[in-house]
Amino acid sequence: MTETIHAGERRTVPPEFPIARGCPFAPPEEYRRIREEQPITKVRLPDGREAWALSRLADVRALLTDHRFSANRRDPRFPTLTAGGAVRLPDDERSMLTLDAPEHGPARRAVLGEFTLRRMEALRPRIQEIVDEHIDKMLAGPKPADLVQALSLPVPSLVICELLGVPYEDHEYFQRHSAKTLNQTIGAEERQASVDAIIAYLDELITAKEASPGDDLFGRQIVKRREEGTYRRGAMVALAFLLLIAGHETTANMISLGALMLMENPDQLAAIRSDPGKTLDAVEEMLRYFTIVDTFVARFCVEDAEIGGVTIRAGEGVLAMGHIANRDPEHFADPETFDIERGARHHVAFGFGFHQCLGQNLARLELQIVFDTLFHRIPELKPAAGVDDLPFKDDASIYGLHRLPVTW
Repeated sequence: MTETIHAGERRTVPPEFPIARGCPFAPPEEYRRIREEQPITKVRLPDGREAWALSRLADVRALLTDHRFSANRRDPRFPTLTAGGAVRLPDDERSMLTLDAPEHGPARRAVLGEFTLRRMEALRPRIQEIVDEHIDKMLAGPKPADLVQALSLPVPSLVICELLGVPYEDHEYFQRHSAKTLNQTIGAEERQASVDAIIAYLDELITAKEASPGDDLFGRQIVKRREEGTYRRGAMVALAFLLLIAGHETTANMISLGALMLMENPDQLAAIRSDPGKTLDAVEEMLRYFTIVDTFVARFCVEDAEIGGVTIRAGEGVLAMGHIANRDPEHFADPETFDIERGARHHVAFGFGFHQCLGQNLARLELQIVFDTLFHRIPELKPAAGVDDLPFKDDASIYGLHRLPVTW
């Protein structure tokens, strides 16, 4: 926070958000100061408006379980962190991510059964096969290899394509456009054009599946909703947009960051190699430590509410600072240390409450299989560049690496 003199009076000027990470393995220093000095504070958004920022874990969890805060991104009161405002979907295509009660509950329950732990475990053999195939290709190719292109991106892309029923041969098209929709530095028109391109592609895909539903998530959902009399193509396209982008971007970035972290901490890597039972704990620690979707969770207040002793007025925007909340010393001992023995699963890397990530069981499974397989098959794997020379995604709303050169 800074102070200026205005009309003879001293006035606090809120910091501008978002703040870029100065270190790839740590939150911005300003985030720490906010949590320590004023954990619920006003910040300035790229469009000049102000919003509240919450930096304590308890406050973030309270926000995400309070119906007085709306997730409706179409409302002009919703806080946005990208220049030029949020991208737009067609009027009849609101995804569950933007719905509030009472519409949100039925929309979430309609697809929740597709992501149960049991259903995800049934995918384990196929995911293992996909991981092995891509490691085979990497081992047969030149060194150094780019782990992002060789493994991190294609594995979750292929998994989500098969799960949803999206032709994998189209992956380069939707990956290119999804990267633009998440880029915080390009112009609003260019981001909107990529959103429109993905929507057009998915509309065509869903139209084809209406004529011939297959045994995939979209096909099953079309059949189920038709039988219930609740089917709407716009809603299915909105669901497809959400699941396709979230299903590969987040996991791909966690694979790259997690692999780098393990290579940079050989003692902890040795621990999971000697005891694969520790891999899931390592995955939870990676999720907590990196929290790649940082201040992406935003809400606006629809009715005056109090959080952490601060009154938030109707119409005011709120940001959940997940990255710094997941390093709250009130909940995590020595939070700046990466420790796979921590065993803490009460982080908010997957969100919390009503809108908690649908695909978290799938993400955990993919990460577990990738790390166990990668470091078992290539035990001597190491970065081919120093951390300071790696291109991190400081320009994206989902943090990660553009490239990760590795050798063995």
